[in-house]
Amino acid sequence: MRFKPLFSLTVAALSVAAVTTVTPVSAKTFKWSSQGEISTWDIHSQNNALQNGIHAYVYEALVYYNSRTFAVEPMLATSWREVSPTQIRFTLRQGVKFHDGSAFTADDAVYSLNRAKAKTSNYTPFIQGVERIVKVDDSTIDVFLAAPNPVLLRQFTELRMMSKAWAEKNRSVEPKDIKGSDENYAHRNAMGTGPYTLESWQPDARMVFKLNPNWWGKMDGNVTEMVYLPIKSSATRMAALLSGEVDMVLDPSPQDLGRLRASPDIKVIDGLENRTLFLGMDQFRDELPGSNVKGKNPLKDQRVRRALYQAVDVNLLTKTILRDLGKPAGTLVAPQVAGWSEAVGKRIPYDVEASKKLLAEAGYPNGFEVEFSCPNNRYINDEAVCQAVTAMWSRVGVKAKLRTMPVANYFPMLQRNEASIYLLGWGVPTFDALYSLQSLVRTVGKGGDGNYNVGRYSNERMDYLVDRIKIETDAPVRTRMLTEALQLSNDTFSHIPLYDQVIPWAMKKKVTLVHRADNRVDIRTVKID
Repeated sequence: MRFKPLFSLTVAALSVAAVTTVTPVSAKTFKWSSQGEISTWDIHSQNNALQNGIHAYVYEALVYYNSRTFAVEPMLATSWREVSPTQIRFTLRQGVKFHDGSAFTADDAVYSLNRAKAKTSNYTPFIQGVERIVKVDDSTIDVFLAAPNPVLLRQFTELRMMSKAWAEKNRSVEPKDIKGSDENYAHRNAMGTGPYTLESWQPDARMVFKLNPNWWGKMDGNVTEMVYLPIKSSATRMAALLSGEVDMVLDPSPQDLGRLRASPDIKVIDGLENRTLFLGMDQFRDELPGSNVKGKNPLKDQRVRRALYQAVDVNLLTKTILRDLGKPAGTLVAPQVAGWSEAVGKRIPYDVEASKKLLAEAGYPNGFEVEFSCPNNRYINDEAVCQAVTAMWSRVGVKAKLRTMPVANYFPMLQRNEASIYLLGWGVPTFDALYSLQSLVRTVGKGGDGNYNVGRYSNERMDYLVDRIKIETDAPVRTRMLTEALQLSNDTFSHIPLYDQVIPWAMKKKVTLVHRADNRVDIRTVKID
């Protein structure tokens, strides 16, 4: 994928209609499930793909992706143009109402974009480089940039709009701090402009949505009520699908896929996700808690990081634990992402003896003890993957003390910098490697820099490249810099890339929808016969 200059993207987007389709004519309920649960309804608090996709049912952005082409389309903005390379003018859609009947205006857009820049926001990578947002009139805003940004529109697909008056009335002006326990009203309540209203949320049990009769758009699908059921147990999810309790499972267990594909009542559709699973390592603390190495941190040594990398047999993981629902990866992004190349995506070979030699050279001939953290309800067979990695490391003397937890607790723990080694899956909603590089390997700073660099890796050359990429508008030059930065991450073993997920969706034959590479169910496309 290659990106044109911002103005060209703008002109192309203007010719795309919003959502064109048929309004549902009969009541249809769609029930679906996955192992994960969202952690908050605050749209700027915690950034993860499942949550972002669910939030999009209730809250809308100025622009969004077409689910079939991933072209940027108008949403709450109907058009945009460059006043100058650093001033972009957005014209807002007229007649849009929030769920409480109040009008969506420029004041709400300015407020929402500024809210995404708040200290407690996890959405700063999506608004990096934006210096200020100015109201021109009730239906127009100007976005002023520090420098031209060729992926601004793609970043804005994840910045959803909240009512300024509602936030002020309900002590939710600032995003909830996901690292703390304090709650605002927006944490458990939602009020957007989207096609569905949130009727109820019982965490870890069910979410119920109803069609918004006053939505400005039209539907491809015919779902009038949607129920989301987080079910951690794979066996229970499969039983719910086969019994008809749910119509679709987002993450069927690999061991059940053969049975599901053979069922006359079930269909399975799949594809490569734009998500890479990797292991991160604390390269900041001088001593790791829970380790038998005192007075120093072995993960700061590049030889140790490489040894851990070469001790993991990823081919075995993808074949046995994932049952081919993973493609071995050699870098931080998947092939759909701008900056990836075959050369940069090539893995270093699995080699136990080389791993042992590197550990000995680093001063750990007998290995060492280290804490290893892993979610148990976020990615395909995530806990089993971590258990297998733990066993592989034991062969070279590294004794990983595995602790697993639900994703609602896992992500806040990571952002408190409590993990020594951790598993993370990173999707790329912009389909551009800057999103990963800025979040994962840029030195922690302001404006989204290093917001998920929880291992606190730092490299001067990497920082230079990331900062250049943010503002480079020459497409070939920018692509070369993206690839160089990914290669630098590989060469310094900033992380241990494992695999890109392959995502199958299993559903009743009566369900028709669009499978998306970002693993989001676009409810606007769901039809039930």
